[in-house]
Amino acid sequence: MAPLSSLHSRLHNIPSSPLVPHLTGSKKPHHQNLIFCKTHQQHQDLCLKVEDGSLKIQRRGLLMHTVFGSLFAPAMVPLAFAEEAVPEGYRIYTDDVNKFKIMIPQDWQIGGGDGNGFKSVTAFFPSESSNSNVSLVITGLGADFTKLESFGKVDEFAENLVSGLDRSWQRPPGVLAKLVDSKAKKGMYYIEYTLKNPGESERHLYSVLGIANNGWYNRLYTLTGQYIDEESEKYRSEIEKAVASFRLV
Repeated sequence: MAPLSSLHSRLHNIPSSPLVPHLTGSKKPHHQNLIFCKTHQQHQDLCLKVEDGSLKIQRRGLLMHTVFGSLFAPAMVPLAFAEEAVPEGYRIYTDDVNKFKIMIPQDWQIGGGDGNGFKSVTAFFPSESSNSNVSLVITGLGADFTKLESFGKVDEFAENLVSGLDRSWQRPPGVLAKLVDSKAKKGMYYIEYTLKNPGESERHLYSVLGIANNGWYNRLYTLTGQYIDEESEKYRSEIEKAVASFRLV
């Protein structure tokens, strides 16, 4: 597990962003911790906040919850590794509490924490400084969220997500968001899209979404892997393998 100090060095505090999901239970505005986000005022649309003290999330807000991998780790938790046959240079990471597993590069670091009883976050990232990473946000859902179709079919979901992120129509133009692919498979949604700020490198994102019950309530799992153009040769294959290997157990 990565030390808390190394995780916080990758976080940035910035004011509220219009992409924050609508969360009930928040009593007052405050700065939020963000991972791998642009801190410039005009780029705040690219950031996803992990709010504390929230119990419910509305459907439209949850569409925005797939943006980037987010990490806020106030408390580290022990997590296990499974002994399975994997390709050389990789390992299987299993979280027996949150009931998921994923294959990650052998030398990647792991950070995890709990925002509250209804939210869990885990991040996987290279030991060296990088804009590439894979992260998982697990969020408690209301009783009416029983399957991914509660948010609409996968194509509709993906189109709403990407159109909600796109700011290329603004003057001056903001982030350009493009949907690359979307599909549903074995109860999961798979979405590939890109984000590009004017004058900056294009960011490639792969998201996988699923819903599972922990015995008390349903939870939304949003895994997102991302890399920028300059790091494509080094990290693209690793990101794609990690995202493709994600399973709920």
